[in-house]
Amino acid sequence: MSKPSLDAKPAPLTTVQWLICTIAAIGFAFDIYELLMLPLIARPAILELGGFSPTDPGFKTWVGRLFYIPAVAGGIFGLLGGYLTDRLGRRRVLTWSILLYAFSAFFAGFSTNLWMLLFFRCLVFVGVCVEFVAAVAWLAELFPDPKRREAVLGYTQAFSSVGGLLVAVANGIAITSGANFPAIAIPEFLTSLVGTIDPVHQHAPWRYTLMSGLIPAIPLILIRPFLPESPVWAQKREAGTLKRPTIAALFAPNLWRTTIVTAIGFACTLGVAFGAIQQMPQIVPGLAEVQAGSKKASEAAVAAAREKGETNADKLKAIGGAAAGRYSQKIASEYTKMQEIGGLVGRFLMAAVLAGAIAWGWKLRLFQIPGMILTPLVFWFFLRIPNTTFFEIPLEWGEGGPPFLGTIPVTTMSVGMFLVGLFTVGQLSFWGNYLPHAYPVHLRGTGESFAANIGGRLIGTMAAFVAAELAAKMPYETSPLQFSAAAAIVGTTVYVIGFISSFFLEEPAADSHEH
Repeated sequence: MSKPSLDAKPAPLTTVQWLICTIAAIGFAFDIYELLMLPLIARPAILELGGFSPTDPGFKTWVGRLFYIPAVAGGIFGLLGGYLTDRLGRRRVLTWSILLYAFSAFFAGFSTNLWMLLFFRCLVFVGVCVEFVAAVAWLAELFPDPKRREAVLGYTQAFSSVGGLLVAVANGIAITSGANFPAIAIPEFLTSLVGTIDPVHQHAPWRYTLMSGLIPAIPLILIRPFLPESPVWAQKREAGTLKRPTIAALFAPNLWRTTIVTAIGFACTLGVAFGAIQQMPQIVPGLAEVQAGSKKASEAAVAAAREKGETNADKLKAIGGAAAGRYSQKIASEYTKMQEIGGLVGRFLMAAVLAGAIAWGWKLRLFQIPGMILTPLVFWFFLRIPNTTFFEIPLEWGEGGPPFLGTIPVTTMSVGMFLVGLFTVGQLSFWGNYLPHAYPVHLRGTGESFAANIGGRLIGTMAAFVAAELAAKMPYETSPLQFSAAAAIVGTTVYVIGFISSFFLEEPAADSHEH
């Protein structure tokens, strides 16, 4: 393949290339959309399906299971998906992976027990893990011009944080308007197999949030016929020069260091995200103003029930508890919006950095150093200093418009979350751009998958399990304080490991993309 001149101005994107960028951006957005559902729905789902209270050891055990077991499934089957990406082609695997996670998320909304929820979350994770690898390899090979390739990879990945913001908004809509949505019930012919959903919980916001994950399947089905296969991969296959990928080849003398260092680096980036940032919904209920608001919401709900003639003490307690839970969920989703805006800004900043001429290792360290300083400060003091509210940004669309979407709170803590999200999430775009340069075409999907899925999803997300287990052992009386301390310890430790490993990152050859 001839090399484009670095000085020549690239031609404008064609309609097909815009479709490619559109479906890639949708895929990246809903990758994170699907993953970040869990921090928002884990608490209410576990409380409903498991019958636990937040202080029960079983509650923390299931938080760890729901975060980590799907990651194990995603890591193992994601590696297989990377291999299939090299064997069957980028476009085909990309399409089926998006359909897998979209429909699995939808059916997870019908869960009648925690094991059923866990099963579908595993399928979601598998689809997400495979989609990332296939999409990155696909995009890198569809745009031969180096500058355009880095820009396309950087800016389409930035939509991942749009997905995180969207899921927070979707969760907020489900919380405020779920009572007006159709009830979620198990069809009669399946009740003997999976059970039923208590009518009290058929409008549970967490169920609607999960089911909204079906959305990315719609544009995919419409656009897929217009998407081309990777020309680099297709040409090598047709010419009979496409080598067979193997896991062993990743540890050949010229690749073993790259394989190990990228796996460690990706693991550390996701380790901070899952071990610290994604613990935030467990921490926010401990803020003094959230506790006061939850109490007020509970009292108002109980008073309204009494006015309607309800006198049963247990039912009144359940009504009050549900109202308090909805309020804390709503505030947690609003903090998630702020953190995801930070991630979005971070990804765009990283896209700009990636276009620069500095060494790859320093592109990463520009984000690691401030993140390593901020993480212990933000999480250790999350509940230990007064949380000053500066102002709130309303997301109302006027009277008679769509449902109320909540606010974006600008507080001491939310600004901290914004900055931690900026410097941590921005690193994920770095790996998406670096990995296609690290491996030859016939190993690109397999190599990317090893770093992203074995390193990132399998090992990195273990930090969530570690944080949950560590939280249970923290010498504090409240669950939010326990999770706050655990997030500070886990996030800081992982950041230090990632920073050290960045000095072993190899600088890829300028023409590495084409081999």
